[in-house]
Amino acid sequence: MPALAEISSQTLSRTALIAKYDGRAPRYTSYPTAVQFTPEVTAHDYRGWLGGLSQSDPVSLYLHIPFCARLCWYCGCNTRAVNRHAPVRDYVSYLLRETALLASALPGRMKVNAVHLGGGTPNMLTPDELDLIFSTLRQTFDLSRDAEIAAELDPEILTRDWVKAATANGLNRASLGVQNLAPEVQAAVNRVEHFSHIAACVGWLREFGVASINMDLMYGLPKQTVANTLETVREILTVRPERLALFGYAHVPWMKSHQQLIRDEDLPGTAERLDQSEAAAELLVSQGYVRIGLDHFALPGDSLCQAMTQGRMHRNFQGYTTDEATTLLGLGASAIGNLPQGFTQNVSQELGWRAAIDKGDLPIARGVALTDDDRLRGEIIERLMCDFEVDLAKVCTRHGRDLADLENTRPGLTDLAADGLLTMEGDRVIVTETGKLVVRTICALFDVYFAPEGGRHAKAL
Repeated sequence: MPALAEISSQTLSRTALIAKYDGRAPRYTSYPTAVQFTPEVTAHDYRGWLGGLSQSDPVSLYLHIPFCARLCWYCGCNTRAVNRHAPVRDYVSYLLRETALLASALPGRMKVNAVHLGGGTPNMLTPDELDLIFSTLRQTFDLSRDAEIAAELDPEILTRDWVKAATANGLNRASLGVQNLAPEVQAAVNRVEHFSHIAACVGWLREFGVASINMDLMYGLPKQTVANTLETVREILTVRPERLALFGYAHVPWMKSHQQLIRDEDLPGTAERLDQSEAAAELLVSQGYVRIGLDHFALPGDSLCQAMTQGRMHRNFQGYTTDEATTLLGLGASAIGNLPQGFTQNVSQELGWRAAIDKGDLPIARGVALTDDDRLRGEIIERLMCDFEVDLAKVCTRHGRDLADLENTRPGLTDLAADGLLTMEGDRVIVTETGKLVVRTICALFDVYFAPEGGRHAKAL
């Protein structure tokens, strides 16, 4: 592919950038993305893929807990609010049965490097249920002593006793969902919480030895402004979490019906969203945090920061990660797995997920088998998302492909270079500072499945 160094470029104004690039693009937590998953991948395929794993290669586990004490109106996750514990308790029993089904399909007792509890709200589980789950995992897998064990937590219902029980089971990384602390924003998304309690949660986590705490913040929420975004960040900085994630709210009410409770007129426009994001980023960087990838920040000593510096950072359905396992096994309703052969996703509805387990089947609903071309393009996209640059020739060589196989991306690269969003140094694509705002759109050039008119993805800006 000829270099693009000769292309003249210009820096687009904010107005021009929004007008030209505020379309829709995948978040690229996988490639192919979940939109391409189909029922053609079955439980039979999954069982075969599991049996084909090498017992010498470590795996990671993802456990999905689809319950919350409240339903936040912005949420895009597979979850539901419950006001009694019986459904959670029953779900745990099925989760353990699924674990046994999974183990029966594996080639042996696999070493586990990482366990991630997501949701939903994993701290809906009782301490006894945590003990039962981790006891089962340790009986089923070789859970290494230095394994990363992480959980996504709702601080509003987090207690010191829960933290004590979780850390006794190995919890060493926690992510607290904060989003925004302004009362008017919290009321507009049905998520009221108080910073005094969030600070107490951080204290409990540190008391019991959790080494890394992340806080999830958002921009683009209803009633959100630059001022209340910065005020939230300033309050959060007083407890100095090791990491922060700053996610853009994805308004997709056609996919998540509860988002219809959010009034369109309360949502900030694209320019306002960008102002919120960049103002928060500038403040975090000024306070010693390193900007990582599209939407993460970490203190210089954090392992994610070190992985980025060394080119070892990866991206999966939990976002940016240091996890280098090539296999992620998903457990629970809607959980996604990533294997060398492809992606799988469990049945999303709990009734269907339970019915499959009752029949003794792995509860797979859909997935996608990877082609050699998928693997090539997936690596290019992951490197762009993680490093903001990629050497196309080197990636092609690793995959036994010719650079000419990517020639169809040249017109798009030329256009983006002309707009000052990327540069080329030989065969290296380097995203500029302005281009980082639309890196998902840049990645979409390499996505042979992407249909921008389909409307199934969030806005790019």
